[in-house]
Amino acid sequence: MFLSISTAFTHGGVWMYAILGLHIVSLAIIAERSYYLFFKRSAGQKRLSASLENDIKKGQIEQALNKANSMSKSEPLGSIAYAGIQSALHMGGKEEIHAKMQELISVENEKLEKRTANLSMIANVATLVGLLGTITGMIKSFSAVSQVGALEKATLLSQGISEAMNCTAYGLIVAVPALIMYSILNNRTTTLTEDLNQAATKVYNWLSFNFEAIPKRKSV
Repeated sequence: MFLSISTAFTHGGVWMYAILGLHIVSLAIIAERSYYLFFKRSAGQKRLSASLENDIKKGQIEQALNKANSMSKSEPLGSIAYAGIQSALHMGGKEEIHAKMQELISVENEKLEKRTANLSMIANVATLVGLLGTITGMIKSFSAVSQVGALEKATLLSQGISEAMNCTAYGLIVAVPALIMYSILNNRTTTLTEDLNQAATKVYNWLSFNFEAIPKRKSV
């Protein structure tokens, strides 16, 4: 296998190394994003938000604040809820509660979305670089055969075509998995984003609808 790969790189020309660089970057992104989105983050934020419902509705805001603070160590909803509850506790008003929570929602959503879109770009670039290698290989072969005798033409043509085909094949080998993983990771990102947004909306609604029931509001 390694001999075949080495032969392909030898015959593929310089553009094979450009595609190799794209391949390494795409694998790194796939590994990091897969770990973060599937193992480090869970789609259970709505379920976690239910643990704050009774405390907020009963006006036990300090208890809800402590729960949110404890939750923030491992779950993104914790830090978002903490900011909203703290604003309510400090008499921030509904607009401030919404602004504080929305600020952290944007931060968490950015963490979910970053780098995934690069896979689509890498897939497109790998395909184009493969096509570029194909074109340069064909140009090289036809330019060479015009300057040599009949006996050498077949060898030069085969070398040029080999370079062209190897670049095309490797470009597609990089592009197809990158596009597949882009779709999978993008769908996972959408699921996690919607789950977090809906959970945060629940907390905000509870704080808004029960704002008057929250006792002992502190001045800023």
